[in-house]
Amino acid sequence: MKRVGKRTAMTAIALVALMGAGAVAREAKVQPQAAPATTPPAPRNLALPTTQALFDGYVRDGKMPGIVGAFGFGDRPTQFVSAGRIADDAGAPAAGPDSLWRVYSMTKPITAMAAMVLIDDGKLRLDQPVSDFFPGFKTMKVLTGETSLESVPATREITIRNLLTHTAGLGYNIITKGPLLKEYERLGILPGAVNPQIEAQMRAVRPKTLAEFAERVSTLPLIAQPGTKWSYSIGLDVMGAVIEKASGMPFDRFVQTRLLTPLRMTSTYWTVPASEAGRLATNYAFVGETRTPLDTGAGSVWLSPPSFPYGGAGLVTSARDYDRFLHMLQDGGTLDGVRVLKPETVALAMSNLLPPGVFFQGVGGGTGGTQAEVPMGFGAGGSVYLADKPGGPSKGTYGWGGAAGTIAWVDPVKHVRGTVMVNYFPAEKWPLRADIPPALARDAMRMTAR
Repeated sequence: MKRVGKRTAMTAIALVALMGAGAVAREAKVQPQAAPATTPPAPRNLALPTTQALFDGYVRDGKMPGIVGAFGFGDRPTQFVSAGRIADDAGAPAAGPDSLWRVYSMTKPITAMAAMVLIDDGKLRLDQPVSDFFPGFKTMKVLTGETSLESVPATREITIRNLLTHTAGLGYNIITKGPLLKEYERLGILPGAVNPQIEAQMRAVRPKTLAEFAERVSTLPLIAQPGTKWSYSIGLDVMGAVIEKASGMPFDRFVQTRLLTPLRMTSTYWTVPASEAGRLATNYAFVGETRTPLDTGAGSVWLSPPSFPYGGAGLVTSARDYDRFLHMLQDGGTLDGVRVLKPETVALAMSNLLPPGVFFQGVGGGTGGTQAEVPMGFGAGGSVYLADKPGGPSKGTYGWGGAAGTIAWVDPVKHVRGTVMVNYFPAEKWPLRADIPPALARDAMRMTAR
């Protein structure tokens, strides 16, 4: 089997890191360009003036072409805040609630909740062995170090809980190193897309189906004994394969049938239809202050079907759609009178599901993760606050982000939620996670004081 080259095997983040002195650095710094009057700017949100001013400043200062936020307060109408456009190109559409964005790891909570639907159905159990669906996972091996593939037998089996919480001992090509990374590359364990040029080479070695993906993963050694360590992983991609087996339905069709359609998430795609390409934002790469297009809307890799649907990083969606997903979680599994999950199942999914003795210490924004500000645990596909943050999220707040800068959270105690959409690498280029909550809190105080 042809081995994928080092550069082509990169996920988006590693790619950007390598680009430093190459073509990207030779580009002039990209500045937002004025668009013709025929493309009106997004309307200003007068109800959230501090947040609106913050977003306007991001665009005015050339930090990003555009940004959209969707913020929910109980069951009031969602407040959308937008600034700028979906690309630097003159004439690019204004960024708005229905613009499309690559959400990368914000796919993980959706995949996780699809698994929770099957738990509701009685077709999955939280502590069920993955080997019930893919027998190769019954006799896994665990690496004894990082410099070789020497291994010992696993002392326990990987469970559904482990896949959902990144405690299976699986690796991830965005963080795995050494000989194991080379094996991931050789076997095409590369469940993500960057742009058409990189995709053409990754696809040559990547499995063609989810089942084949899971079977190849089961032949590789683990980085830790299952259930003993939190380590960001391909667990939610393997989870997609398990969902497919347990449901008897293709993974993407199951997600569509049981979550997206009932929640009326009509702008959420594994493959963006050509007719909708005009809504798709351009994804950019930063090296220093230089910003250059990495995947344009008109020529995006998301306009062609993926090798298989990536449960960990495969979706494109809008701020409006992702807000509907979070609104369902906020309201205990129901939205607009349609129930997709039982209240107790949603509560379970947004609780700390880590095995005893395992802790989540946070992970860099470049992976789509979050830094631990207070004691944190991990639920089904997302982090969970284990204590109140003074002046901030409540205990029980659940959320995750995406490698291209997107952010999502839901506070089930205060009944508030937020989605932020941008598209650039690296995600931590600008401190959105630090800037936005205080601005939003000021606006919320103003709203409640009325």
